[in-house]
Amino acid sequence: MPAPEAAIQRRAPKAPPLFSFNGIYRPGTVPASTHQSPRGPMTHPLDRRPILRMNGAGNEILVLDLRGIDHDLSPAEARAIAVQPDLRFDQLMVIKDPHRPGYDAFLQIYNVDGSLSGACGNGTRCVAWTLAREGKNHLRLETVSGRIETRREGEALFTVDMGPPRLDWKEIPLACAADTNAVSLDPPVPGAPAQFSAVNMGNPHAVFFVGDVASVDLESLGSVIENHPLFPNRVNVSFAQVCAPDDVLLRVWERGAGATQACGTAACATLVAGARRGLTHRRARLCLPGGKLTIDWRDDNHVTMTGPIEFEFETQLDATIFAGHGA
Repeated sequence: MPAPEAAIQRRAPKAPPLFSFNGIYRPGTVPASTHQSPRGPMTHPLDRRPILRMNGAGNEILVLDLRGIDHDLSPAEARAIAVQPDLRFDQLMVIKDPHRPGYDAFLQIYNVDGSLSGACGNGTRCVAWTLAREGKNHLRLETVSGRIETRREGEALFTVDMGPPRLDWKEIPLACAADTNAVSLDPPVPGAPAQFSAVNMGNPHAVFFVGDVASVDLESLGSVIENHPLFPNRVNVSFAQVCAPDDVLLRVWERGAGATQACGTAACATLVAGARRGLTHRRARLCLPGGKLTIDWRDDNHVTMTGPIEFEFETQLDATIFAGHGA
């Protein structure tokens, strides 16, 4: 029998990076860039701003450091960045100055449609790598959903403490009272299982346990369930196949992004849902199309996620990309 992860199609090999791992931007240098403007004076606050292209277990991530400047990225600007051929992302992680003492940074997280997300575990690992270049191997980060802590485990391996899961129906949120361990999908969606588990890991998740994730029509079901009337704030949709109590296959439709290679908060939500239903241990390996994550629902009720990051390239933004996008 093939290994469980063989049931999921692997992502295609990436094109060679524009910059080598050791050729990343350093203050005082200007890397060559397909987005570099030949213009003189800056015409936009983001003009010539460095931006990193990375991935966390296949999740396409951009990291934009806006510390030290007074600019709030608008949804239109996020969408303008996303339509650039080499800057398409699942999540855009914006690093800002911390709002409170004792924190290293404030994170603002954008989906590809410009909407805001409360959490992104894979993206947070990419931020942790970015700030580790400054010698920070343990971080306390602020988000709209609360505090997140990260710890460097290796050269490109990081653990993120995502905090405790939220399990009350009002915290998901759902449109009506329900036992979040087994929620009826009402009205039903043709082709979808009748029940799901609901978990909030900084953003809302609906987890469906199935016998074969490869047979799920994710493209058809994902968008319909994401916008189902049960979810006033929309929802991330996961289909999980439990191969063993410590081994789970997972495919995810992300709210505001669509089908993705990986989703860290979905992996966390799936582990919590599986453990609550007695299907998994409290620690397990989650195999997604883009890679593997180790999720641990600790005795203190915090959920941690450990996984790799990959640096792809660094370039600069050009003010002209924001023209005509309402930015």
